[in-house]
Amino acid sequence: MPTPSPDYPTTPDLPAATPDPAWILRFTPIAGASADGPLSGLRFAVKDNIDVAGQPTTAACPDFAYVPHENAAAVERLLAAGAVLTGKTNMDQFACGLNGTRSPYGAVPNAFNAAYVSGGSSSGSAYVVAAGEADFALGTDTAGSGRVPAGLNNIVGLKPSRGLISAYGVLPAAQSVDCVSILARTVATAVKVLEAAHGHDPRDPYSRKLPMATTPLPANFRVGVPAQPEFFGDALSQAAWQQALAQMQALGGTLVPIDYAPLADAAAMLYDSALVAERYAAVREFFDARPDAVIQPVRDILAAGQRYDAADLYRAQHRLRGLAQRADAMWTDIDLLCVPTAPTHCTIAAMRAEPVARNRELGHYTNFVNLLDYAALAVPASLRADGLPFGITLIGPAGSDWQLAELGQRFHHGTGLPQGATGTPLPAPEPIAALLPGPATHLPLAVVGAHLSGMPLNGQLTERGARLAETTRTAPRYRLYALNGTVPAKPGLRRVAHGGVGIDIEVWQVPLAALGSFLALVPPPLALGSLELADGRWVHGFVCEDHAFSDAQDVSTYGGWRAYVAARSAPPG
Repeated sequence: MPTPSPDYPTTPDLPAATPDPAWILRFTPIAGASADGPLSGLRFAVKDNIDVAGQPTTAACPDFAYVPHENAAAVERLLAAGAVLTGKTNMDQFACGLNGTRSPYGAVPNAFNAAYVSGGSSSGSAYVVAAGEADFALGTDTAGSGRVPAGLNNIVGLKPSRGLISAYGVLPAAQSVDCVSILARTVATAVKVLEAAHGHDPRDPYSRKLPMATTPLPANFRVGVPAQPEFFGDALSQAAWQQALAQMQALGGTLVPIDYAPLADAAAMLYDSALVAERYAAVREFFDARPDAVIQPVRDILAAGQRYDAADLYRAQHRLRGLAQRADAMWTDIDLLCVPTAPTHCTIAAMRAEPVARNRELGHYTNFVNLLDYAALAVPASLRADGLPFGITLIGPAGSDWQLAELGQRFHHGTGLPQGATGTPLPAPEPIAALLPGPATHLPLAVVGAHLSGMPLNGQLTERGARLAETTRTAPRYRLYALNGTVPAKPGLRRVAHGGVGIDIEVWQVPLAALGSFLALVPPPLALGSLELADGRWVHGFVCEDHAFSDAQDVSTYGGWRAYVAARSAPPG
């Protein structure tokens, strides 16, 4: 819905400013329609350029506010899936900014250090997720607005392929390239939201039925990286980038330097060409009548769109297509592109002192993505020496969303980072259902200890192209023991006739071609056998020879090896 329909109230009763600048409006939770839906009970918030029936949409401009009669398409789908809507979040006005300070409702602080920017324009959505005030949130992403705040707040920002989620009921920023984005603390949550929200919608002129890649990236994948990365003098971010690249290589990535020039040239066109006229067009009637109601520097951005004519726009579009042709050549040499989500952090004071230059720095690695029709996933990578988050973004051609999510989840869970700013450890990873391999080429294999995700020997699985299929439990017929003298520490699983319990396990799909080399790495007293799962299925898995239990410690009360290891490493007190 580009503009409010004429019968909408144009001067609705707006709420008083909330004490938390991340929120514009909090209301009585709107319950999801399905008690057993895939998102049942999850709390979510939406950026305030996304319509919620009966609630004001302000786009952070109170004089522009209107009250829609129906929910945005994405909101409607999420409510149908059981999610619970709790409020609307602050943003850079009219989604013109990547920093979170351009709002009359206040600057949204960084969740880790309130002196720093949150990133924008989906600033409030990122903050409430990072702080644990919502389980996920919707933002929008035209030039990086769903990725930059995710990277600066240690959360996941899923920027889907254009048209995958309907933008009906979303006030446009630049309608032809806008995407509804998802902010969450884990990739698994973001994927569940995408699965519930996506679908063709003829009410959105840019919605499309997009062929999706349903096979994982190769086990040994080629990852493009900027040949000469730019960090604007930020040595901490530069060091964090090198650490992230080392982790990517450990996952099987081969680094391939790419020429970043065509991507940077495309990015510059978003604001420095006639393409900016699309931002003006989105609010033209209001802006022409009330330019004084728009704050700076948003006013200058929108006003810049007034000076171009149709011929200028065609010229810009032709140049963009030429840059796209140059950029597309890189895909012959790489499977995906990886860039820093944001090259630097910025204080709120510094942003206000130089709002254009500092904002441009934050978008150095984001502006080109939608213009060139790519999918992207921002994931946390590390906490810098100053305690501020650093993240990376995985980028692929349109339709690569599931592939990026599978790799992004493995990367994120390998970092050992907490969830957002909550201090809560990451849960076990979950399978990306759309990418599960077929049984003809893979063997389901249950692992219980050192081969679990994030554990010391998990790389023996991932480097052979094995993929996580599910996280589950055994039938309540087993005891778990910490074996004596194993390096790294390993457990033994023992089936018993009485006194058994369910034990947490993961089931991995292992390529048959790699199974032999994997089993050759398994030392005695462990051996391949069969395990009974909680739902009655039997799968292959590790069992232990009886003699090894004589001096082993029974750790069954922990319910699984991960919980036992965590308890051992926890500080006393």
